[in-house]
Amino acid sequence: MDTERGSERGVGTTSRKRTRKGAGPARTLVLLGCAAVLLAGCASMPDNGEVTAVDQSPRAEGDSQVRVYGVPPQDGAQPTNIVRSFLDATTSDEADFRTATQYLAKSAKRTWRPFQATKVLQERPKSEPQVQPNREDVNGYTVSLSGIQVATVDDNHAYTPEEKPYRQAIHLIKEGGQWRIDRLPNGLVLGLSDFQRIYRSANKYYFASYKSESEEPKASRNVLVADPVYLRQRIKPITASVEALLSGPTDWLNQVTTSAFPSGTRLATRDLALDDSNALRVKLSKQAVSTDTAQCKQMAAQLFFTVQDMTRASKIREVELQDNSGNSLCALSQEQAERDFAPSPHAGRPANEYFIDADHKVVAMSDSATEPTPVRGPFGTGKTPLRSVAISRGENTAAGVSSDGRSLYVAALEDGIERGDPLMTSAGSAKNADEGLTAPSWDGLGDLWIADRDAHGSRLLRMREGKGDPEEVAVPGLGGRRIKAIKVAADGIRIAVLVEDKGRTTLQLGRVERGGSSAHPVLSVQELRPIAPQLEDVVAASWAGGSRLVVVGRESGGVQQMQFMETDGSASNAQTLPGVNGVKAVAASEDETRPLIADATEGIVRLPPDANWKTVAKDGTAPVYPG
Repeated sequence: MDTERGSERGVGTTSRKRTRKGAGPARTLVLLGCAAVLLAGCASMPDNGEVTAVDQSPRAEGDSQVRVYGVPPQDGAQPTNIVRSFLDATTSDEADFRTATQYLAKSAKRTWRPFQATKVLQERPKSEPQVQPNREDVNGYTVSLSGIQVATVDDNHAYTPEEKPYRQAIHLIKEGGQWRIDRLPNGLVLGLSDFQRIYRSANKYYFASYKSESEEPKASRNVLVADPVYLRQRIKPITASVEALLSGPTDWLNQVTTSAFPSGTRLATRDLALDDSNALRVKLSKQAVSTDTAQCKQMAAQLFFTVQDMTRASKIREVELQDNSGNSLCALSQEQAERDFAPSPHAGRPANEYFIDADHKVVAMSDSATEPTPVRGPFGTGKTPLRSVAISRGENTAAGVSSDGRSLYVAALEDGIERGDPLMTSAGSAKNADEGLTAPSWDGLGDLWIADRDAHGSRLLRMREGKGDPEEVAVPGLGGRRIKAIKVAADGIRIAVLVEDKGRTTLQLGRVERGGSSAHPVLSVQELRPIAPQLEDVVAASWAGGSRLVVVGRESGGVQQMQFMETDGSASNAQTLPGVNGVKAVAASEDETRPLIADATEGIVRLPPDANWKTVAKDGTAPVYPG
């Protein structure tokens, strides 16, 4: 039965109990808009339940069609049913789990910490009596929970894929003649379907920290980095996203990002919502009062993009920060935020799509163009056959790798420019397509990145501003594995790496740390972690947003597929992509409204939003967006 939101103020809510066989009443559904429900096919109107006014505003926090609430324990319920109903109650839309705690003994109510961690299982955990109960435990009862764990969400809301068996024990005693849980693990354990219903992936934003290079003009910009987290989507989502922002970056990004909020800053009010003009007024604790205007604007920018990501349906007009008394500290308009602080500063501009055509020319094409045109400069003449190309984010410089994979050339996209000598030459064999240089990649700071591969391994290199001597970047977590391809993010502190190990290619995300001095920087890529752990043979990947990549790969025993993945390794909630045959390369814009482009069996193909793949050139290779 489908439900729809009531659109008129005064449409009531009714409740009815959902039961599970053998377990007694488990959860209560509150359906908003019962008139719409009846039209959708309900047979009768429930005759009990409290009637409550429904806010018609689309900006109301946690607005949704269905609410799920736990049902208190029944008298005389047996231990296994108590545990099952408790698990059901933990999936409710109650902010404080007040119904779930009714299943706990007095001692457990004081010690249970539901937000310490969330274990995500493939399915709801199985609960059954312990096979070998403790014979000395004559007044207690133990129930075992089991399943296959697929991920963990920690107390800072960070998601980590983690597939392994799950098994925990829950102990019960009798209190007042009723079974109650007195020992249980902290946190929640949820099946994947419940997790996806309750939680939503959202980005909070922090400023990139370049440390040893921070004195350079190019690195002094306000570069915001998306830090993905999972938040309960029906429980005060705006407030939750701001509180998550104030708690600081997740552990993985903490080394390379900073927050403009002074340490200890907290919300002075915990009921945030957009007003009727789509403005957000945020009262902060005393720590934020002494900041100057520039720092206050930075704080407002972090808030703007964090909350905007959580409330995508409503465009925020303005963010105003206030002290505890409601006095304005500063305000930041949508126009100012997007002009001065946009996480992808080139997103939204009419960047072209590029590829190498059958005549070895680098060609450009807009979204609406039907025919590509050669770029200006030496790479548009076809005199230098290339294997791969990268266009700077300002679209004024190109870097290309020769067709034998050995030479890297950099040239301006201007008429009358000569190609010049190679910026670097690989030590790899020209006879082996798996050796030599990878496709290059530009970050948003104007630096050029590339990997050099040979039979003995690979080196990651960076050329500041796309010129000068290559600087080697250490990748200590690489071990004996080989880099097959790279794609650096606009912020320059995250890099996607295709890693080859014994014939298997996986996609890893690394964190770029900068040490040394400005004159002699020491760069390294730390804490490589899998982005698409379910894929064992990744062919290509490209950044497709602040914390999202489009990935082409194959599961074990499966066929090739293209999908969006979040940088924390979770599946994206973006639309499912239609299939296309034989993809060798893919490119996406960090502006999520732009089409995908790919090198496939049919040639260079393009996928506009809400459409199917279309061939734009029967012959061509190496499609790219700037970056």
